[in-house]
Amino acid sequence: MSATEQDATVRADVCVVGAGIAGMNALYVASRYLRPDQRIVLVDRNDRPGGMWVETYDYVRLHQPHPFFTAGNVKWDFGKPPEHLSSKTEVLDHLRHCLDEAEKAVQVTELFGHEYQSSEEENDVVVVTCRAPDGSPVRIVADRLIDAVGFSIEANQPLRLSSTRVRSVAPETCDMRDGPIAADDAPVWVIGSGKTGMDTLHALITHYPGREVNLIAGTGTFFINRDRLYPTGARRWWSGARPNWFLAELANRFDGTNEYDVATWAREKAGLWATPTAAHLFIGLISEAEIERIRAGLGRTVMDHLLDAVDDGDGVRLTLRSGGHVDVEPGSWLVNCTSHFDFADRPSEPPYVSASGRSIRIGATGLFGFSSFGGYFLTHLLFLDKIRTVPLYTTDSIALFQKSPLAGLVSLLTIAQYNLGLVADHAPAKVFQQCGLDFDRWYPLPRRFAGQLQFLIGHKRRREQYRRALDTMGERFGIDHGPVIGAEMAPTS
Repeated sequence: MSATEQDATVRADVCVVGAGIAGMNALYVASRYLRPDQRIVLVDRNDRPGGMWVETYDYVRLHQPHPFFTAGNVKWDFGKPPEHLSSKTEVLDHLRHCLDEAEKAVQVTELFGHEYQSSEEENDVVVVTCRAPDGSPVRIVADRLIDAVGFSIEANQPLRLSSTRVRSVAPETCDMRDGPIAADDAPVWVIGSGKTGMDTLHALITHYPGREVNLIAGTGTFFINRDRLYPTGARRWWSGARPNWFLAELANRFDGTNEYDVATWAREKAGLWATPTAAHLFIGLISEAEIERIRAGLGRTVMDHLLDAVDDGDGVRLTLRSGGHVDVEPGSWLVNCTSHFDFADRPSEPPYVSASGRSIRIGATGLFGFSSFGGYFLTHLLFLDKIRTVPLYTTDSIALFQKSPLAGLVSLLTIAQYNLGLVADHAPAKVFQQCGLDFDRWYPLPRRFAGQLQFLIGHKRRREQYRRALDTMGERFGIDHGPVIGAEMAPTS
């Protein structure tokens, strides 16, 4: 039945909501369990698979080597070297390829351009309601629902500023390489020092050598040194820190109260930043060469937060949170690169599994740290009929990030280690062996094997430590936390 017909109903064995990296992993795993005659309905508001990659800025790149950004174990089908940082177009093409690979194994009905509205369990099925592009309602009746919306990141919009003498844009509305900003040589002020800010600075400095490019950096952000985690060539045999070891070590050092100590260790061990100081930890990668180029091309760096731009006589004044100000040239460009991960005023999400076990959610709740891993491992547990029996830990991560973004980040990494250990105890070994998301696949097999052995030996020994740290964190901030059984968080001891 056409999805645009009035009151259309589509029958499915599985409904997957969201076609980003989480949804693609969920769909791919589901396709490995279903028969060729069974059906998955894929719902997404965009017109193609890709999730946030569809709407984000055009000059974005992967910050990690591309082979480990995939669905299941689908390999990239282009001839780029493994260290290549794929462009937006390449990522979108690969996620389309991942969907095509799933469709070789099972029937998939693609409902792109459909806005998810609600879901409700009725008897032995889940009824999903969404709205087609023409506004007509569509009902999907499925045996299982995988709500894989991930973090539901929205594209940045230009800042609303009081001044009429500056031009406010956002990366999603103005390509730094050839958009309107290329038509003159007026100064550019980048607002925000996170991943989007670094990408924007790098694009501006690369494409317009000598142009005045400035930064309002907030407290400053530090990233993880890509050269440290992903050495190239023969150095992979003896140098570099395995990514899985690094992430596990962050969790190993967390006791529920010392997130600043954990961040300090990360900064000293493998941190890179372009600003004079950097207080904010972002688990994203950047290279030494990129940082050197940004530093060399930056004009002024202001370690403060922008409040507004106001006209002042014949000039323009940027007012800052500290009470200070910066005078800027009329006609300057202000580029909004503030955080996409804004949890302010967002309602808390329900636990990741419903009471019946028919519905799972891969969202901002604290599952596996990375939504791609949530899509992959939770879907395996769903089809192994273990989704209600393996007591995976979760927190009200939205409430936690609202209170402390740093504690939220370190807690998610700790939850990832705790939950991955539980999955290793309850899922077949092939679940891990066939996981193309494994960051350690960069390294030769002997080094990877040593890391796997270290994980298998150590995860049970560390489990109680992780549990104490997470319980301490939850009690400290007064948020819901604990293992989930069915649709309820188990009481903590």
